[in-house]
Amino acid sequence: MRFKYDNKKSEQLKNNPKRGIGLDDAQELFEHYYYEDLRCDDPTQYSATGWVQGKLYTVIYEQRHDHEGLYYHLVTLWKATKQEVRNYAEKS
Repeated sequence: MRFKYDNKKSEQLKNNPKRGIGLDDAQELFEHYYYEDLRCDDPTQYSATGWVQGKLYTVIYEQRHDHEGLYYHLVTLWKATKQEVRNYAEKS
């Protein structure tokens, strides 16, 4: 899997006390089991909930293509909500 994201946004997320990690860290989520759902259709975005640094997070991403092929464009992330934790537990 290839990932791209806005470096400035990643730093803002990392410096936000409620988030505490950046989009570079969030790539770990895709190395393990994760629960995925369609978030919206225009543009097509997905949410993925899984483990990052020992905590459950939700990442919003889009599947895009460039000259090298498919990559995941990471949009944002947050600590998983109670409902997202329940959904993850039910699907795993």
